[in-house]
Amino acid sequence: MTRSQHRACLVLLGLLPMAAMAKPIAYAHGTTLMIEYGAGTMNEVQLFHAPAYWYSLGGGWLDLTSDDRRKSRHITYVRGNVLAKRWNMPGAQANVFAWGGIGSATGNDFSGSTLARDIGLQADVETRRLYASLRSDLEESDHFSHRIDTLQLGIAPYKHDYTTLATWVVLQGRQYTGALHSGVETALLLRFFKGGTWIEFGATTDGKVQTMAMFNF
Repeated sequence: MTRSQHRACLVLLGLLPMAAMAKPIAYAHGTTLMIEYGAGTMNEVQLFHAPAYWYSLGGGWLDLTSDDRRKSRHITYVRGNVLAKRWNMPGAQANVFAWGGIGSATGNDFSGSTLARDIGLQADVETRRLYASLRSDLEESDHFSHRIDTLQLGIAPYKHDYTTLATWVVLQGRQYTGALHSGVETALLLRFFKGGTWIEFGATTDGKVQTMAMFNF
């Protein structure tokens, strides 16, 4: 092994503790299953497989319900994800992901099913103690348009390794367009992960339970 290859391996090993953050692409030839439950507003299941480190393909199911229960959306979609840019730094990593897809949607304020389009972007930066992520996801059709913007800020009380249990405290702010929710939905979450498994749970300031699980295999 050359000196440059040795350094590259050390950088990769140093970044392994950060590999379990929520990303549409985990690693080459890996499969990611993500399940999110937000009582009353948003539920989603996603399954993606990455043939290479820079893209993944798959699909999901999304359920959206407005606070007043007057609007509901049920969207089944296929989607492609791309790693647009990655920065590997000593003890830190930053990423930009983009995605797009199409699917079929039904709702309680229009008849039948309609073609739905999905486009999104995520930027994140993380160390072994700090994490920040900004994600914007647009779901639209001829009958509706909803954008979901999510900001997460996390702090870990101790440094962790890929093989040890990591603990994060995460503050999340989320805004929905299209008359789904009024104002910013704020939640405090407790996140645990080890290896390729991640589980988090918490509640919004309105008292709504929010949970998420991710499995990489």
